[in-house]
Amino acid sequence: MDTVHPGDRYEVKGVYHINAVDEVTQWQVVGATPQISEAYLWPVLGAMLAQFPFHLRGFHSDNGSEFLNHTLAKLLEKLRIEQTKSRPRRSNDNGLVEAKNGAVVRKHMGYTHIAAPQAAAIEAFYQKYFNPYLNFHRPCGVPELVVNAKGKEKPVYRR
Repeated sequence: MDTVHPGDRYEVKGVYHINAVDEVTQWQVVGATPQISEAYLWPVLGAMLAQFPFHLRGFHSDNGSEFLNHTLAKLLEKLRIEQTKSRPRRSNDNGLVEAKNGAVVRKHMGYTHIAAPQAAAIEAFYQKYFNPYLNFHRPCGVPELVVNAKGKEKPVYRR
């Protein structure tokens, strides 16, 4: 899990995008919050965790204070999710989500400032449209083995 912040404009804070990626299936859920504080972060994290179609066993984040606090530790313990963190100044520890920050969040939402009051509308967009779009996978290109009249197996890719 990681946060993406497009920056401030005229000393006014912008929206914080929160990006979560499962390292095995690469299921991805993105959320938005106007501030990084418990009051704003908890509803978004709860909604994000509920969008995963499977039980999470681990929660890996960077060393940001938004993810390293006693309240989150209690929540994860309650859900029986193990928490790990990245080492300082080692961006490769959280490489998958860091790559998805640029390839998904920055690509679709851009680099420019978005005012914090727009976070609720962006969060609704993420939940209703964007996250289902991200996780709509076509069937993998795994062939079906068909045996022909001579007994030879031939791979067939069905549409």
